[in-house]
Amino acid sequence: MRPTATVLVYSDDVSTREQVRLAAGRRPAADVPPVEFLECATLPAVLSALEEGGIDACVLDGESAPAGGMGVCRQIKDEIFQCPPVLLLIGRPQDAWLATWSRAEAAVTHPVDPVALADALAGLLRKRLAVGA
Repeated sequence: MRPTATVLVYSDDVSTREQVRLAAGRRPAADVPPVEFLECATLPAVLSALEEGGIDACVLDGESAPAGGMGVCRQIKDEIFQCPPVLLLIGRPQDAWLATWSRAEAAVTHPVDPVALADALAGLLRKRLAVGA
């Protein structure tokens, strides 16, 4: 098992980024490595971090402004070679179809449910690290 996994967290709201970090904890599941978080508040920061590489999963806030997480997800899926899997925070369960449109691999509703977020993030990390991408 790798020593750590890097998770990019994008939101323009510092408290949302904190909620994601606290919900996932240091290790979202026993069978995945501990996580290190890279927080981004702007789209340029997200793109720069992804271009540098080393990101194992992304958590994007669908309610961010001016660049919402759904649009950011669709953009990075088009522009980033071997884009890491994305967990999208959506405002309501009815927005799940938008998460599908954005090509996110998983979605959870906001406010953050720690169990749902940790389970979804662990699932993405298991798949990503199993294929060695």
